This record gives sequence, C-alpha cells and structure tokens, in this order.
Amino acid sequence: LGFLPSLIIFLVFKDRGTFTRQESKEALNWQITWIIASVVLNIISAIVSAIVWGAVGYNNYGVAVFVSGLFTFIAWLPYLANLVFSIIAGIKVNGTGTGYRYPLALRLVK
Repeated sequence: LGFLPSLIIFLVFKDRGTFTRQESKEALNWQITWIIASVVLNIISAIVSAIVWGAVGYNNYGVAVFVSGLFTFIAWLPYLANLVFSIIAGIKVNGTGTGYRYPLALRLVK
C-alpha cells in the first residue's frame, strides 16, 4: 500500500495530539523517502542490466546474470529497510510510548 496508510493516519488523526501528529508525520516522511529510493534504484537496476546484457549478451551469460541479479538485489534493499525500520518504529512507539526518528528519511512533510 506504500504511503497510503501513513497519509490516511496523518490526515485523520493528526489533531488527536502532538505525539500522534509527530509520529504519523515521521512515518509519512519515511514512506515517501522509501518510495523515492525504491523507484530510483529500480530504474538504475534496469538501466545497468540493459547495458550489461547489451554489452555482454549471450556470449558470457554467467556474468550478465550475476550483474543483473546483483543490481536486482540492490533494488530490493529499500523494501528490506522499510520492513526493518517500520517494525522497529512500531515496537518503540507502541511499546515504550517514545518517539522514533527514522534514519535517512527526507523531512518533506512539515
């Protein structure tokens, strides 16, 4: 669902208090950052794979498959980061009641 749950929570529940507003805004900023990183890495992965397959072709099939697989794995890293950081944030916010600041998140929603 991407950023939609975070956006809905931010828009619907932001007036419930400063903590809810802060954490929903933080989650929304992280989801937007994650989507941007994912799109950029997928585009780069597709371009690099096309270049490698065009340059190497079927003459050296193993190299082309390895490089394409490596960049496909790199393109999946934002998904893994999103999963890990979202679980950490959920546990910290719900379990301890303290705020969580996502690392490397662009602060686009103020």
